[in-house]
Amino acid sequence: MTERGHEDTGTAVARMCDEAAALLGAAGGRLARLRVVSGDTEVELEWAPPAPAAPPAHDAPAAAPAALEHPGAHHVASPMVGTFYHAPEPGAAPFVVPGDLVEKGARIGILEAMKLMNPVESDVRGRVVEILVSDGESVDYGRPLVAVLPENP
Repeated sequence: MTERGHEDTGTAVARMCDEAAALLGAAGGRLARLRVVSGDTEVELEWAPPAPAAPPAHDAPAAAPAALEHPGAHHVASPMVGTFYHAPEPGAAPFVVPGDLVEKGARIGILEAMKLMNPVESDVRGRVVEILVSDGESVDYGRPLVAVLPENP
């Protein structure tokens, strides 16, 4: 900060770059253009349109690998774009591992989005059969995170 209470140019640019990186991480997609202006502070992001989806191959399986290995498995999906973590902090025990019985509403992981840690909870009661993403992996909205075989109480 300068004596007048305004950020110097280097600090303002660094702050804008940090904020742009957080926006990019939270929104996902391919960045087509980033514009950063320091005088009167301006940040502009533009994403490239998504690539057209390839038509499904006729010989490709229609189900995800976990669905093939675990018929009837329910996939707990990511509620937002972010980075998925298995444990509350590095080196800590994971929230769940295959074989665990989870109740509906039990925490199965956390998603970091825009530097906020958001709990991810199971939406079914059942037995965890597979963790579908790596610790620290970036995920999109709706991406299956954990496969759970539903069980009745």
